[in-house]
Amino acid sequence: MMSCLEEARRIAAQFEYTDDRVRKAVADGLNPMKAEGLRRTTPTMCQSPTYVTRVAKGTEKGLSLGVDLGGTNLRVCSVDLHGDSTYTVLQSRIPVPQEIMVAELAVELFTFIAKHIKVFLATHHKDCLQLDVLNSLSPEGGHQHTFSLGFTFSFPVHQTGINEGTLLRWTKGFDIPGVVGQDVCKLLQSEIDLLNLPVKVAALVNDATGTIISRAYTLPLSQTCTSIGAIFGTGTNGVYLEKLSKITKTLGGDYDTSTGEMFISIEWGSFDNNLLVLPNTVYDAQLNQASVNPGNQMFEKRVSGMFLGELLRIVIVAMHTDPQIGLFRVQKPSSAEIVNDRSLLHTQWGVDSSILSIAEADDSDDLNFLRRKIEESLSVPAAAISIQDARAVKMIAHAIGKRAARLAGMAIGAVVLQSGRLIDPVDPLTVSVEYMESFGLNGRNVGSEDIIRAARTAMTDLTNTTMSQKDPSGLIYEHGIIDVGVDGSVVEFYPRFESYMREALRAVEAIGASGAKRIRIGLTKDGSSVGAAIIALLATQQAVQTRDL
Repeated sequence: MMSCLEEARRIAAQFEYTDDRVRKAVADGLNPMKAEGLRRTTPTMCQSPTYVTRVAKGTEKGLSLGVDLGGTNLRVCSVDLHGDSTYTVLQSRIPVPQEIMVAELAVELFTFIAKHIKVFLATHHKDCLQLDVLNSLSPEGGHQHTFSLGFTFSFPVHQTGINEGTLLRWTKGFDIPGVVGQDVCKLLQSEIDLLNLPVKVAALVNDATGTIISRAYTLPLSQTCTSIGAIFGTGTNGVYLEKLSKITKTLGGDYDTSTGEMFISIEWGSFDNNLLVLPNTVYDAQLNQASVNPGNQMFEKRVSGMFLGELLRIVIVAMHTDPQIGLFRVQKPSSAEIVNDRSLLHTQWGVDSSILSIAEADDSDDLNFLRRKIEESLSVPAAAISIQDARAVKMIAHAIGKRAARLAGMAIGAVVLQSGRLIDPVDPLTVSVEYMESFGLNGRNVGSEDIIRAARTAMTDLTNTTMSQKDPSGLIYEHGIIDVGVDGSVVEFYPRFESYMREALRAVEAIGASGAKRIRIGLTKDGSSVGAAIIALLATQQAVQTRDL
């Protein structure tokens, strides 16, 4: 009879994601991004244009709304930008009922959203709402104060304008047939208008794009270089800033071309649906087969919070039901030591991914925190959970969580390479006066060779030093840094998630240890909803400027 720990060790080995597999996945991920994503409309990884062409500077001012539908919760917020890289945010979070997630008609979902926008305005902006109602009853009619709203809709869409986009397919457990192929902004605006709310849907935003813009707004001006964003929460996706010259697919609608760049939404959740390079265990296969979209979102099913808890549950059930292993089983058990067949352990999608975070964090000898979490999350009687059982669960949870983090690092690595920012030379104009003077150059008789020499040395220094050690102004340091804004419950709460991501980044030959040092990963809490509001304000201000020209 094999012990629980021996079986756990055997299973955990199946989830190991080696450096060689990381490198191969990066190579295979870059190919579709280069060859397909920027020239075709709907390849495996959509690489959808976002029509967001500017990075927030932190100087923008104004009040706008954000709505974020990204998974199990709906967020509604208002953001008041102060113009000094700070803002005030008011926010509400509403669980999305299961019956809404699988509703028959589109109107059920969008009525739900619009009604909660109304509740939010009545709660937090009652004065504006009442004033607008009075104005709308005046002889002139119409809304006198209209809120610009950014709609974070974190599902694959084909976007054709800053506030236009049709749903390609549902993910994350949503399945409302009537929405697929429809413009989600028009559907939402229609329900908003029926409630006579002073709100205009000004921007359709991807959650990762919102995270980038939110993070960029809060950084000091010299640091606004955030060019990559990623979500690792209920779902997962990535966005990066691409040169317009490289986007050869047809772009509809109006957009600002003056920057020469646009944020691209990768939709990497569907990366390698054919499983040519992604790891695949029998447990992954079982999860996929039981999902609402078998064969789709295969990368997401290995990385996102919606699936990690279920993946762990599937493994634990296999170990529990195997008489040769006997996880959570005692000899001659009493009724209080038997796991009920109706427990969460035996309930599909009944286990939250937070148990993986607890397992990773609990390093105590008796694993008391983890054992209590097992009792709570799996409905396993405390008397049936031995320390050996808890150690087996910890081992499996660690393997699943670490694989997820290394897959996340692989995805970021591929995007960093695709963006080209790792190899871009230092712009001579960003070499600061302080740094030039360190070469004995006073700026009065400086030739191009002197600037190039200083720039090249600056690039060498970037991989071996910190800002405080070399350049007090921070200009050289910031130019060499690739800033990645991240958000989501998995990356926020899973211990050492970033550390495991960085292991994968260092394993990529074109990045290595020196390149990984230049990749700065920063958490942006609730960035998707705040960023959506910022983008809506930027889009509205840009439209006004264009109209006034």
